[in-house]
Amino acid sequence: MADIGNKAGGKRPGALPEIRALTVDDIRQSLSKGAADFANCPIIGLVIALVFVVIGLAITTSLLVLHKPWLIYPFAIGFPLVGPFAAVGLYEVSRRLEAGQVPTPGEVLKVIWAQRRREVSWMAFVMLFVFWVWMYQIRLLMALILGRMSYATLDRFADLVLTTPEGWIFLGLGHVEGAALALVLFSITVISIPMLLDREVDFITAMLTSIRTVLASPLVMLGWGLVVTLMVLAACVPFFLGLLVALPVLGHATWHLYRRAVVSD
Repeated sequence: MADIGNKAGGKRPGALPEIRALTVDDIRQSLSKGAADFANCPIIGLVIALVFVVIGLAITTSLLVLHKPWLIYPFAIGFPLVGPFAAVGLYEVSRRLEAGQVPTPGEVLKVIWAQRRREVSWMAFVMLFVFWVWMYQIRLLMALILGRMSYATLDRFADLVLTTPEGWIFLGLGHVEGAALALVLFSITVISIPMLLDREVDFITAMLTSIRTVLASPLVMLGWGLVVTLMVLAACVPFFLGLLVALPVLGHATWHLYRRAVVSD
């Protein structure tokens, strides 16, 4: 049987596919199918999520060792921005289950590795660039608003941002800026990553399709973005361990949401 993880969906590169307007029921059904996919193939999901958890713990530990604990909070907020790329393997699992196949770790790993030569790699660059901009802007806001105030420890930083006018301004501007960046990145990636895995299209076409999907169902898609954000943030406590369940379920659910939003060839 042909490897469906590397075959084109039939539409020529650059052609914009037809999209459907989504409803709240589509979100419920996608989450239900995502949970079912994780239950049917838990090992691959757990391994992929574990890699994500280890990376999160490593970066958090590094920030503590480098005496920069104040970066842990913005990092935790921005960390989910690269989640769609980490979920590529989960999309492949859901696609194989949808096709009636039994996915194996070796096959899924082969598909993930193959993406380095496909358009998904460009989307990874876009996501990491936005994450870098987010972290840079937080450092800039800290320098402009908090200045030389002492925040050498996590406790001191929390006290500073929660009990001082400067801290409130920093939190307000930081969250507004973060929300704007997250909205932009969500709009261009929510559909584009699974689409790039599924079809032979360029990443610009995939991003435009993702944006069109969000514009076609703005309230529903914003609701989906809120669900993803809240689940990931809750899963980060304690020590990112909740991601072992949240990331696979959300990854599989995103695949099914893509399938509902973009009309098949």
